[in-house]
Amino acid sequence: MPLSSFSPQDEKFMRRAMELAHQAELEGEVPVGAVLVKDGEIVAEGWNRSIVDCDATAHAEIQTLRKAGKALGNYRLLDTTLYVTLEPCPMCAGALLHSRVKRVVYGAPDLKAGAAGTVLDLFESQAAYHYATIEKGLLEDECRQQLQAFFKRRRDEKKAEKQKKQAEQEGK
Repeated sequence: MPLSSFSPQDEKFMRRAMELAHQAELEGEVPVGAVLVKDGEIVAEGWNRSIVDCDATAHAEIQTLRKAGKALGNYRLLDTTLYVTLEPCPMCAGALLHSRVKRVVYGAPDLKAGAAGTVLDLFESQAAYHYATIEKGLLEDECRQQLQAFFKRRRDEKKAEKQKKQAEQEGK
């Protein structure tokens, strides 16, 4: 979906999700951020915390859904929109369906585990018990660049660490 089909408010909330993704990166996590909005107001937000929390389920979307459920006093998050910088994985897609989020807007597709149409589409599955509107590509290039820069840095750090160890062993 081209940027022009998104509203300035959509862009504002995705930019907030990108700020949260940066927070994840500062904590050593894969930079993914999410914001849940109802009636034009942020209800909850979160970022990846799987490594910090030693919890495989601590993705940005799950963090946000947990906070939103408490804030609204209900796990059913009717008439809400979730903005997330990366396409939801199968776990997160299932949680979004179960929580009845009405609209999901994501930035970059997840070419390995995207469950909103890239690898598979749980939102369009006949087994789905709820349907959400999926809108993709909001600030896609910026979201993708944020992720790619993170993974490039990680690869470069590992390469430098390997070279350092190799040099130390050769010097012995």
